[in-house]
Amino acid sequence: MEIKTGQNTLMSLARAGQSPWYDNIDRRFIENGELKNLFEKGLLGVTSNPTIFEKAVSASGVYDPLIRKLASESKTTLEIYDALTLEDVSMAAELLRDTYEKTNHLDGYVSIEVLPELAHDAPGTIKTALDISRRINKPNIMIKVPGTKEAPEAVRALTKEGINVNVTLLFSVEQYGACAKAYVEGLRERLKEGKNVKNVFSVASVFISRVDTKLDKLFGEKKVDDLKGKIAVAGAKMIYRKFRELDFAGGNPQRVLWASTSAKNPAYRDVKYVEGLIGPDTVNTMPPATVDAFLDHGKVELTIEKDLENAESDLAKLRSLGINLEQICREIQSAGVTAFQNSFNKLIHSIEQKIS
Repeated sequence: MEIKTGQNTLMSLARAGQSPWYDNIDRRFIENGELKNLFEKGLLGVTSNPTIFEKAVSASGVYDPLIRKLASESKTTLEIYDALTLEDVSMAAELLRDTYEKTNHLDGYVSIEVLPELAHDAPGTIKTALDISRRINKPNIMIKVPGTKEAPEAVRALTKEGINVNVTLLFSVEQYGACAKAYVEGLRERLKEGKNVKNVFSVASVFISRVDTKLDKLFGEKKVDDLKGKIAVAGAKMIYRKFRELDFAGGNPQRVLWASTSAKNPAYRDVKYVEGLIGPDTVNTMPPATVDAFLDHGKVELTIEKDLENAESDLAKLRSLGINLEQICREIQSAGVTAFQNSFNKLIHSIEQKIS
């Protein structure tokens, strides 16, 4: 049954238990009031990554005066990168402070990622995340930690320290489960030290469309059309089921966040990965085009726990084809880490060009 509240679809999502966040940050949108306007329409948080920052800095001259100023102060390129990104995140967090308070700290967060080169370096991730948190010094920040096999150590340690963590680049039940377990362990360790866990929040970012993009190509080669466009959502439903089974040790649940929710295949409905994954205690972070599309023609209906038998059947068919979904997800995650590193390298190159 479609949920109709007389509000726009973003606000209806929130009433259905799913928080709509914005997968984009750009100083132009902060300064011209566009980002604030989106918050007033119902967006409740912001996520960023190296690709988003690279596009923002490379495509505009709005950062140039600060880049030149910092360069004149003999700042290194990496120090300039830090200054640009931390300032954008800090400004966005300030705009979301009211949301943070009104939602009792459930929403109103801005996520910022550690350096891509730290994806397989847990100690480096921990040190950098603590430094970012200290420098921004705002309660409504989440530090993004790539969910590689090294991530649990960092997630556990940062949670124990009271850092809000956004575990990113997750694709499979196994990857999700390992990081969710680490979050719970961090909460328990924090409790043992007599510290408050009620002020610690976390999300687990599960990337959706990339799974279908990878598998649809394989299905085309195998001439298996009936599974095209189905496995990403089916896998996400299994992750959500795992989430519902977890005991979060008296702390706040680590909500599942659906990321990469733009439909890359033009043959698919452009809000496919929003409409198909709506449920309580979830987040969907949408890029600008998907936000616009969902505001225009999206439908809000509780779907995340619907058709579970069909989802299980589709996953069984996948296995019968000899396709190992877990292995596919590891490959996609590895490619994602590389893509973010490439975007970071391009961003550094762009800053260098603006200095010269």
